[in-house]
Amino acid sequence: MLSDREFKQFAKLIYERTGIWFEDNKRAFLLRRIRERMNSLGMADIDEYYQQLYFINNEKEWQELVNRLTINETYFFRDFPQLAVFAEEVLPQVVKVREASGQLNLRLWSAACSTGEEPYTLAIILKEMLPKPALWDIDILASDINTRVLDHALRGNYDDRSVRDVPPEYLNRYFIRSLQGYTVKPEIKTMVNFRSLNLLDSTAIREQGEFDFIFCRNVLIYFDDHSRQKVVEDLYRALRRGGYIFLGYSESVSRINAKFRAARVADHVVYYKP
Repeated sequence: MLSDREFKQFAKLIYERTGIWFEDNKRAFLLRRIRERMNSLGMADIDEYYQQLYFINNEKEWQELVNRLTINETYFFRDFPQLAVFAEEVLPQVVKVREASGQLNLRLWSAACSTGEEPYTLAIILKEMLPKPALWDIDILASDINTRVLDHALRGNYDDRSVRDVPPEYLNRYFIRSLQGYTVKPEIKTMVNFRSLNLLDSTAIREQGEFDFIFCRNVLIYFDDHSRQKVVEDLYRALRRGGYIFLGYSESVSRINAKFRAARVADHVVYYKP
């Protein structure tokens, strides 16, 4: 077990660099991940490993540890009712405004995209819901701090579990079936740009420009109040006026940043930038 000193050292370092805060009940989880990396390096002294990260600032090893601390389960069409609100209620409103202005372009950001199921889902929805999608300039940014899951996402290969909620007609239309599972077709893969990005990096977020829709679902729960406020402020700035942000069901931005407006759409609360 990590001593109090060791746990506080690692928890503080992780928090300062990622904004993710580990409570004491995550001590065993953190130790397992640290030991995995120490074993890979043939290292026995935990203080020596900490020095590699903090004093020597071993960026490669830091990324390896982060990759093991931030693996989250996801799957295609997760939280389907919320996606239905996006596809059937909110997206048509934004599309109507775009068409009226003659600007047939949309930008979406899937923050903390994990292994890619969410941004590919969004690409499929746009293909299905946009009037004449070939006429639209679509840019979907998919980002994560974990480079291992981004590599998985770039390959676009998934097992039965990942596609379990994909409607059968979409599975036939947008995936290639093989003995290994399912591969996203090129017409969907080319709609998504994957990038390594730390949500605490305000400069990097500003460099991405503005978006019509941001999906940051089930991410804020891993931050403490201070980091959460900082991230939400950056997300607000990253939205175009009239743009929408989608969070997990247990998350809310209105209590964190009063600039957002809430609206009830089809029995769901959605947040937008006025």
